[in-house]
Amino acid sequence: MDICSILKFSNKSKTKFWITLSLTVAVVYGILGLQQAFSSPYVVQDDARQHVFWMQRFLEPQLFPDNWIANYFQSVAPTGYTSLYRFMAGIGIEPLIFNKFLPLFLTLITTGYCFKFILQIIPVPIAAFISSLLLNQTLWSYNDLVSATPRAFVYPLLLAFWYYCLRRSLLPCLGALALQGLFYPQTVFISAGILILQLFKWEGGRIHWSQKRGDYLFCLSGLVVAFVVMLPYALTTSEFGPIVSATQARNMAEFLPGGRTTFFEDNFWEFWLNGDRSGILPRRESLPILLYAAFLLPLLLRYPSQFPLSRRVKPGVFLLPQTLLVSLSLFFVAHALLFKLHLPSRYTQHSFRLILSLAAGIALTILLDGIFHWAAQTTQSRLSKIGSRSLALGFAAFVGVLLIGYPSFVEEFPKTAYKQGNAPELYEFFASQPQDSLIASLSREADNLPTFSGRSILVSREYAIPYHQGYYQPFRQRVIDLLTAQYSADLAQVQDVIKKYEIDFWLLDRSAFTSDYLVNNSWLQQYQPIATEALTQLQQGKIPVLATMMERCTIFQTEETVVLQADCILENVPPG
Repeated sequence: MDICSILKFSNKSKTKFWITLSLTVAVVYGILGLQQAFSSPYVVQDDARQHVFWMQRFLEPQLFPDNWIANYFQSVAPTGYTSLYRFMAGIGIEPLIFNKFLPLFLTLITTGYCFKFILQIIPVPIAAFISSLLLNQTLWSYNDLVSATPRAFVYPLLLAFWYYCLRRSLLPCLGALALQGLFYPQTVFISAGILILQLFKWEGGRIHWSQKRGDYLFCLSGLVVAFVVMLPYALTTSEFGPIVSATQARNMAEFLPGGRTTFFEDNFWEFWLNGDRSGILPRRESLPILLYAAFLLPLLLRYPSQFPLSRRVKPGVFLLPQTLLVSLSLFFVAHALLFKLHLPSRYTQHSFRLILSLAAGIALTILLDGIFHWAAQTTQSRLSKIGSRSLALGFAAFVGVLLIGYPSFVEEFPKTAYKQGNAPELYEFFASQPQDSLIASLSREADNLPTFSGRSILVSREYAIPYHQGYYQPFRQRVIDLLTAQYSADLAQVQDVIKKYEIDFWLLDRSAFTSDYLVNNSWLQQYQPIATEALTQLQQGKIPVLATMMERCTIFQTEETVVLQADCILENVPPG
């Protein structure tokens, strides 16, 4: 008895059954995500508020006119990613709606390539099912795939590259490589490194160069495509440059613990291992426990007599450690060239999720088969045979429960990071205003206004991304000017800011003029010494001029917020 003979299908029937089951699981997880996406009229994925909001321009080109924030995020969007959303908008599908459906299609593509790739390594359909199941659980336990932002495309495109690379299908492999450059360029570096490693072979206990001419042609073709697709990024000069340097970042509160984009951690191990932007490993709380079975794979492959199924593992399995090696190398290069290759974690955390899921699926299959093989080989008494087979079935059942029941064992699944807007009347009010309106606010509700109202904002925490200094330094100055004016007792200072930025509305939280509002706002506390000066003025009893105008200049209000009309503030004459 072995795991391959438990289900009595023909080989073709086995494959159809398991791939259908794999795709069904992907659909179920995708539908669970869609339920959250459409649970309210005002729901948006967290990162889509940055990467998709500006795409409303595809349907209404007059939106966000000359808006600093929208122009920046449009400039950093990869070409293929932008083109896909533009095409869908062209056939009438709103970008924010498409963003909610796209994860379902991405997870199906990812699952299909995962299944086919595993069959190239070990021709056992149940191994492909377990790997794809673990991969889906891993991806839906974190918000990369569901974001439908550029990084969501890492998984299907890297798996497609792996699959075609193993099959030595040149044109599809080059196509996958080109798409990586168009959707998530960092992946191209990983794939290029894998191509180079294909030239090295392990035989007779040592490494040597490949003797096959085709390997060199395959590698060269891939490197040429990688060079061509990355060349525009190297030659294009961004109007929002330069990129922040490591030295600059170490002196910016935004990158320090508690900052908007924390990078430098005080804890050494946290920085190098678990940091979301700086660390090697994916967050451990987002990894299914069975993924740790991946570390058993090298051991299982060393003992084929005890684990017979390991004999069916093909040399293509070495693609996984090769990817691991390339990813780790790029991780340290990215740290050495900090921020020039974007974030170091982007070179390991995505690929590690793939490697762990696939390796764990293979390892679990080999392990289960080995246990059933051991039970079948028991030659003692009948009672011992029954006991050993019961033990094997019990272990299989335990693994099955952990596999199938994983979503029930975690607090949140799927983890989508969808954000629900809690001020629909406010969004509707701003949506009814002229399309060239500019809203000034330090409220967290400002994060939602470009998405839900389609109107420009001066600043907000969501868009305070400090990697490009040409974008962030003017942005930071806007925050400082706004923060200074909002807590100033000088009407002329407030009016100067309104005139400088041509502000139309000023959105205030009702609690904005309390000390706790500033003390508990980690984002505003980054802007020192302005935040401390504002807090001191409040504690000294100085009344901000905007607080005195809330009754006179309010044009709209909710239980939590007040909207002041900027023209009303300008019409007030400072006392002589």
